[in-house]
Amino acid sequence: MEDARRQLNLYRSELNSFRTQYGGGYALPHVKFFQFGMGNRNKLVYRDGILLNSLSGDTLRIWDVKEEIILPPDYAVFLMTKKGEKVCISEDQAGVWINDRLGRHSVVKTDCRLKLPDFKGNRFPMVLKVLHHEILINILDSKPLPNFFVYKKPWRRDGAMMAMCLEKTGNLALIKDWVLSLDNPYDHNNGSISGKPENEADNLGQTLYLLSFFTNQHHPLVAKILEEAKKFEKKVDGKLFISGRSDFHEVPVYQTKWMKFGLKSLKMNDPYQIPSISDDYSSLFWWDYTENYLRCDEYSNDFYPYLGWARDHFKGTITGPVSNQDYPLSWETKASEADYSKLSVIDQVYVDEKTSAPHTWHASEMFLTLIQIQNE
Repeated sequence: MEDARRQLNLYRSELNSFRTQYGGGYALPHVKFFQFGMGNRNKLVYRDGILLNSLSGDTLRIWDVKEEIILPPDYAVFLMTKKGEKVCISEDQAGVWINDRLGRHSVVKTDCRLKLPDFKGNRFPMVLKVLHHEILINILDSKPLPNFFVYKKPWRRDGAMMAMCLEKTGNLALIKDWVLSLDNPYDHNNGSISGKPENEADNLGQTLYLLSFFTNQHHPLVAKILEEAKKFEKKVDGKLFISGRSDFHEVPVYQTKWMKFGLKSLKMNDPYQIPSISDDYSSLFWWDYTENYLRCDEYSNDFYPYLGWARDHFKGTITGPVSNQDYPLSWETKASEADYSKLSVIDQVYVDEKTSAPHTWHASEMFLTLIQIQNE
């Protein structure tokens, strides 16, 4: 337990430095828990001496705990029982393990292989390991979900950002089956609760980008996307671009950037030019087409911290907040299409506060910021 305690203190020191350098700490519920089952593995959650199946809520193991140390960057929970027995629940590239007085044994249906870099040489390696975990834990049956407790379907926007991270860590194969199963240009998530799902124009480029990892321009969905793009086309001052709705408003610069990036990723002809229009989502797209940015009022809210982190990345500012907890570090609050009821498996406070944590778009933006800093 002493080694685990020392490692936890090192992690907390690094995490505090990370918060100080960036946007400080944001108060999440003070609930001690940790999740196991990264990638396409059974999803498990540990809290208060109990190991649960995250999806069913079924209890898998119970310990009468005297002391616990949750060590997020080691993907491990260390326990001392009231009988003086030591227990370690841990996860590595091969699976999830329980090490107790009977020896080390694997947890069923957690043997899906994945890659877990140590990020040595990075300024915040332990933070990166936790952010990577927060991305991988939300892959369920090949589907890259924002948070698997509150969303049943992937969002193309979040999924594309996750894919950028998975490419860097060699884990793209985890979402291959889902990507190749796509047959609709849109995810139809926004507006679904009201019964009026929207055809969001940015989904077109995001889907092309996702397809580019596993197939080519001859995939049948590509032709559908090109036909859909024509419905959004506009021409102003000689520039052809697309303009539709994303997150319930028109953001033609953001949508056209995604379309161009998707076409480029598939090595296809690109007829579009980025319009000279004020667009409050333009700065969310920070990795390409950054020229000719028109400054405008840009919505920012710590309920949706991925927006602030993406804009920081675009502008070179450092205002994005980080959780004030050891784990999780990312979140989303009061999202219009989220169902928070299943978070009661972790704690009712998450349901009451309508907060899902971790959240993959937020985790991805933080992860990519730190990776880029290391490469500069």
